[in-house]
Amino acid sequence: TSRLELIEPLMGEIYGNPQATQKMLDDAFFNVEAWINSELATEFAEQEEIAFTSGDGTKKPKGFLAYESTDETDKVRAFGKLQHIVSGEATAVTADAIIKLIYTLRKAHRTGAKFMMNNNSLFAIRLLKDTEGNYLWRPGLELGQPSSLAGYGIAENEQMPDIAADAKAIAFGNFKRGYTIVDRIGTRILRDPYTNKPFVGFYTTKRTGGMLVDSQAIKLLKIAAA
Repeated sequence: TSRLELIEPLMGEIYGNPQATQKMLDDAFFNVEAWINSELATEFAEQEEIAFTSGDGTKKPKGFLAYESTDETDKVRAFGKLQHIVSGEATAVTADAIIKLIYTLRKAHRTGAKFMMNNNSLFAIRLLKDTEGNYLWRPGLELGQPSSLAGYGIAENEQMPDIAADAKAIAFGNFKRGYTIVDRIGTRILRDPYTNKPFVGFYTTKRTGGMLVDSQAIKLLKIAAA
């Protein structure tokens, strides 16, 4: 039986203060201010990806990989702990482990579920075959839809660890149900042409938080023989 529990978001602030001279803003052949804003957005997105994946929760979001994991099943595992299964090989991923990972997740969570891994793991996964010699990976161009692994979508996340001994290199789950991101107000930009003349500062801040809200909705694949 499901039950409700109070969860408080773990918040943090991202900030940056790039500067450009007023002369550069006036004379450049491109829109410098728009370029600065674009670069800030890219950097903020990368920092958020790090925090939502592995942040320790100290003045920042707590990433889903920062939560304790165990091999205990949903029926006996305490809330706030993720379940991991082992790959069956000390330093590699097996096709059997991928299939097992999928069906460790409850049916209700498999709708909308996807895999998450980095590009190195993705390369290794593309070589996996089932018992009939068919690749588990299905390229999007072949099917006329996004690429899939064993019928499920793939989210590439460069903050996930590489495939190596004891690494939790692959996650599978319904991340919308399992992990919640909380943005407070959004990104704010304070344009400051006064403090450091002749430079114009673009003091930019964003308060964001993240935490695990359903520890049954995300499963991890740990690289280990047993």
